[in-house]
Amino acid sequence: MSTEKERAELDAKARRGETVVPGGTGGKSLEAQEHLAEGRHRGGETRKEQIGTEGYQEMGKKGGLSTRDTSGGELAAEEGIPIDESKFKTRSP
Repeated sequence: MSTEKERAELDAKARRGETVVPGGTGGKSLEAQEHLAEGRHRGGETRKEQIGTEGYQEMGKKGGLSTRDTSGGELAAEEGIPIDESKFKTRSP
């Protein structure tokens, strides 16, 4: 854990616009960057826990195909790329 002095120095850098926490880009303080980094990590992990690893991978295939004008599902159908949406089902805790 950082000392109070170290945290104060990191906070000062963050207020000057530097990223001091990996994943904390855009945070205007040390605390804000810590929250951003935690949220970005946990968001993906939580979704992965909800739909499982296979579902998460299938979701990535679909998302990677999407464009501004066409959804990933539409492009997958046009290109004949199989996407198993049965793997998307939310798992009960």
